[in-house]
Amino acid sequence: MKDRARRLRKDQTEAEKLLWSKIRNRYLQGYKFHRQYILGHYIVDFVCFECKIIIELDGSQHFDQKGYDEERTLVLNEMGFTVLRYWNNEIFTDLNAVIEKISQYLFEQIKIEDPHPNPLPQGERG
Repeated sequence: MKDRARRLRKDQTEAEKLLWSKIRNRYLQGYKFHRQYILGHYIVDFVCFECKIIIELDGSQHFDQKGYDEERTLVLNEMGFTVLRYWNNEIFTDLNAVIEKISQYLFEQIKIEDPHPNPLPQGERG
């Protein structure tokens, strides 16, 4: 399976290359994404462990494997991940809209803690 993941990283689709250029190196809100990553019995297109998000890009072959994709998504959900799916066509025609949707999802996942009710006086913070 490792060899297959390596091969998929080396031979990315054009849609994967485009999306990867926008999410690699923490370009997207500072979150680290991995590509063609092995999770359980699956190789996912992109995964961010900090936000427990998987991004899958679907080409025309996915029309014929809808049941498999649904089962796969359920298993990944049970592992604690949210799966966001986009058609390759969406990447080619409106990449900015896809990036905006992913950014919005990531923004909604940020948990801002309430400030401490009794903060330390100025100068005593570590």
